[in-house]
Amino acid sequence: MPHKMTLTGSATGPLREYDRYVAFDMREKGSPSAPKGLKKSTFISYTVFVAKKAFNKTGLTKKSIMHEKILIQGEPTLDIPIDECPGEIGIICFQITVLPNKNDKESNESKDKKEAKQEVSKAQQEVAATKQEEKQDSVSPPVAKEAKTVQPEVKETPAQEKKAAPPKKQQPIQPKGTKDVVSFDDIIVPEAFLKTRPNPVKTEEVIEFVKRTGHLDKPLTIEKGSKVLKDGYRRYIVAKTVKMDKVPVVYA
Repeated sequence: MPHKMTLTGSATGPLREYDRYVAFDMREKGSPSAPKGLKKSTFISYTVFVAKKAFNKTGLTKKSIMHEKILIQGEPTLDIPIDECPGEIGIICFQITVLPNKNDKESNESKDKKEAKQEVSKAQQEVAATKQEEKQDSVSPPVAKEAKTVQPEVKETPAQEKKAAPPKKQQPIQPKGTKDVVSFDDIIVPEAFLKTRPNPVKTEEVIEFVKRTGHLDKPLTIEKGSKVLKDGYRRYIVAKTVKMDKVPVVYA
């Protein structure tokens, strides 16, 4: 199993840059008390080797590394050339972390405590103001509210109600020359017409005209008294096909 080491402190010498890594020296003090019979350990110097990519992520610079407190986690090595490792022990760094400054931490805690006190003081002032308002409300005499006069709703009598005029029924448009409009069922068709068959193409044209305009293209010709059909048998068939209740006529 490889040996793991953890160092804390600041760099004791300038940062040295190489091709793919940087190096700097650190120093740690030995234990203040040693087992009986053994000499106390003094300072031990280390040379830390960190990959440039990992070092750049910390935000440290050549100047700040001498003042910032850092934590190094790595393992000792004896494979570094002595001219690159002035320390007594070389450390291959796996993780480097910048530790918070004690003064900054105390300053932040002091600031947080100050803000908390201000919030408590503000809340106490609001409570005191609310109690003062309630006290004033209880002392001041009640103010009589003005009575609001409600006007009774006046209902109109049936005689006063306005009657809506019924809409006028619009008469359908009739073809030019129409003299009267009669019930389709009242028209009598002579047997001579019933034996004939109008041109179906022209009959279809009239049907399309009625569907498009809503009325026949010409009125039917009938006798005034007997209402016998005299002319317009094709239009009679069209009116029957589209189921017209009334048809326009002229009298013979």
